[in-house]
Amino acid sequence: MAVGNWVKVANVSDVPDEAGYRVEIDGYPVAIWNVGGEICATQDSCTHEETSLSDGDLWDDVVECPLHGAQFNVRTGAVLSLPAIFPLKTFPVKVEDDAIYLELKD
Repeated sequence: MAVGNWVKVANVSDVPDEAGYRVEIDGYPVAIWNVGGEICATQDSCTHEETSLSDGDLWDDVVECPLHGAQFNVRTGAVLSLPAIFPLKTFPVKVEDDAIYLELKD
């Protein structure tokens, strides 16, 4: 099992409630989600047409892609509606004070 590194990516105060916030880690787009105070993280690109999901609408823990309407659960990465068929990559998250850290595996 690979050991990951915890990397600070944002502050909780950066991420609006019930919305996504885009960050890049070594050129890789990641969406940080604030689901009623719970912070989650997924890849930011839709698995159907590689558009930014952080620009989409978030309802509870479901984001809708702004391009073609595919829906994903931001907690699990699961696909909830077509046209997407592949799940999102998710990242382990920890919050310390106002700082958001993601675990990145080698």
